[in-house]
Formats: sequence, structure tokens, C-alpha cells
Amino acid sequence: MKPFVHEVRSTRIVFGSGTVSQVRAEVERVGGNRVLLLASKRLDDVARRVRDSLGPSLAARFDGAVMHTPVEVTDQALDVLLSHSADCVVAIGGGSTTGLSKALAARTNVPQVIVPTTYSGSEVTAVLGETREGRKVTRSAPEIRPETVVYDVDLTLDLPVSLSVTSGINALAHAVEALYSPQAEPITDVIAVDAVARIARGLRGLAAAPSDVDVRADLLTGAWLAGTCLGSVGMGLHHKLCHTLGGSFGLPHAETHTVVLPHAMAYNAPFAESAMARVAGALGVPDAAAGVFDLVSSVGGPTSLRALGFPEEDLPLAVELATSRAYPNPREVTSEGVAVLLSDAWHGRRPAGRR
Repeated sequence: MKPFVHEVRSTRIVFGSGTVSQVRAEVERVGGNRVLLLASKRLDDVARRVRDSLGPSLAARFDGAVMHTPVEVTDQALDVLLSHSADCVVAIGGGSTTGLSKALAARTNVPQVIVPTTYSGSEVTAVLGETREGRKVTRSAPEIRPETVVYDVDLTLDLPVSLSVTSGINALAHAVEALYSPQAEPITDVIAVDAVARIARGLRGLAAAPSDVDVRADLLTGAWLAGTCLGSVGMGLHHKLCHTLGGSFGLPHAETHTVVLPHAMAYNAPFAESAMARVAGALGVPDAAAGVFDLVSSVGGPTSLRALGFPEEDLPLAVELATSRAYPNPREVTSEGVAVLLSDAWHGRRPAGRR
């Protein structure tokens, strides 16, 4: 028998088609009167619709969110929020925009309404990752968790397949690591397995039907479930490596998760056999790590750090940074082991796995 603790942490979820029209009602529900709208210029059309629905409640807009949530950008957005006396944040976009919203909430405790346009999953967690002086660090606090997430499947229908793949694998990583987390428990296990199955099914359906509502709904639901796992239990080696590669070396967030995940899984597999069996079952393959690598390859995702522009000569520094502090992981994290893992990831070698 394995003892466990399960704590319900709630974010209001509004899921469907055309649900972006409900943003104003959700702002009113959380008590917002003056809204800071976070949205990149790429999302001008959606931002305009939300802006029009908010009417005089819109106080200002900030379009400068970037990957890995550098504190310098947060300071800029905070100046806008304070100077316009905003008391609520509406964030439209992917993980970068969500991260900025959460960073503002961590500093001011303003309520948040998040409208995801990718499969980040971080919108349902109380975890914030920020980059300061070249190091990405995470923290958790109740005020970081958004009050409401509005999932509108329509906003994902034209998401490029390449971005959909990397964003989907990023979400998949949350579910995989949840299954071998020290805090794993029955509810999260069930959610994680369902997330893996939905994300895999959605990614396989993208090539034939990238604008199919059911395909996109599978991916968006899977991302929500995987994000719920991320917000419920701790993560391990995979997330640590990706934070190191992204925060210290500037690699793109979702693409890095996509490349590293199969290799982190292969590293942990001998010490997380039950978790890997569940992942393999949800994927419908004999080996979890090789199965994820093959899934990424089959849908055209990146499979090597070299292809992401990471210099091979920086691998030793990445190993040093990733092993500088102890953290929970099924297998002991050693410099030698991580060096092999990152070398395999740099070359894009397929995990051997079981056939």
C-alpha cells in the first residue's frame, strides 16, 4: 500500500466552441472593473473581439510577453498595470502570455481570466517559472493560480501543425512526469493516463484533419488534464532539464520539451516501470520512451537539440547546471547519466526501447 495526499485545487473551467464571448461575464464574476489585456500582436483579431466586449472595462493592453517570463518584461507589464489602475488581467495566448499573467498576479494578487490558444496547460496551475539573470526558477503560491480559464476550441483550429505538435508534446510531458512523481496518487494517475491518450490521438489526427473540431478538442482537453496533473504533483528530471536549456540557453520552450521528453523517459524507465507501462498502454505501443520519439517523428516534430541550434560545446555546462541542485526523480540524477541523456538528445538518437 502506498499512502498519498489528495488536495482539490480549483480553477473555474469554461470549455466549448465560441466561449471567448463569455470573457466579459467571467471578468465580472471575479470582480474585475479595469482590465489589463495581455495579447500578442499575432492575436490582434481575437484581442479586438475581447476588447470590444469589455468596452469601458478595458484599461490597457500589453503585447510584450516573451518565452520563459523574464523579470524585466514582467516589470514593464507591471508598470502598465499600476499606471492604469487595473484590477484584473485577461490573458490571450500561449504559455508565455499565461506566464506573464501569473507573474503579475504573484506581485499584485489581481484575479486572472486566461484564454489559451495553445496546449500549454500551465493556465490551471499555481506554478510560476521566471527567468532572472540567466536562470529559470519556479515557485508556487495560491495567488498564482488563475481564477478562470476559458477554453475556446475555435481559437486553436488554425494553430499551425508544427506549433500544435510541440505544444502538445509539452503538455504530454506534464502527464508523463506526474505518473512517477513522489506525490502521485490515484486521481492524478487516472487523469494523466487519459491526458496521454487524448494528446496522442489528437496529434495523430492533425495531419489528416488539422482543422477538425474533434481533433482539436481532444488536444485541448488533454492539455487541460495534463496541466491539472502539473498543478497537483511535482515534476522531475525532464522539467528540470527543459528549464535549464530554456532559461540559461534561450532554447524555445515547447520545442525543447519535445526533444528532451523521450530521453528523460528512457533515463527514468528502469526505475518507473509501472508509470512507463501506463504511458505505453495509453499510446498503444510496447515501449513508452521509444513510442513518444516515434510519435514526434511521425508528426514532423523536432527530435534533436542540434536542430534547435544548441551548440554541442555547451553540453557540459548544461549538465553542470541541471545537476547543481538535488530534486525528486525516480532515478538518481548523476552528471554522468545526464551527460549521456543530453548527448542522445543532441544527436537525436531514438531510445532503444522494447520491440
